[in-house]
Amino acid sequence: MSTSPVASQDSADKNLDVMRGFAEAYAKRSDTYFCVDPGVTAVVLKGLADHKETLGAALCPCRHYEDKQAEADAAYWNCPCVPMRERKECHCMLFLTPDNDFAAESQSITLEEVKAHTS
Repeated sequence: MSTSPVASQDSADKNLDVMRGFAEAYAKRSDTYFCVDPGVTAVVLKGLADHKETLGAALCPCRHYEDKQAEADAAYWNCPCVPMRERKECHCMLFLTPDNDFAAESQSITLEEVKAHTS
């Protein structure tokens, strides 16, 4: 039984909105901000949502992995990754400290903005 394109798109949109909501909440909780270029934030969120859909975990989309499923299972690079949780170092530029030159003043992005930047 195959999944219809509409059902698949609904699932992708749901995962994208879940990742967006998570990122907004985590940014507020960690006192970090999204990138001044909303396209960066959108692309990272889309990558996290895609990995959540295919791997069952929000594996960092900005790294190369020999075996993505093994890395997702190990959880080190699952967002927020260990370097982010321990040192506030986000390789993806999704969560930036206020003193970072690329940090915006925003901790939010709409689903429509994410979709517009990733379509």
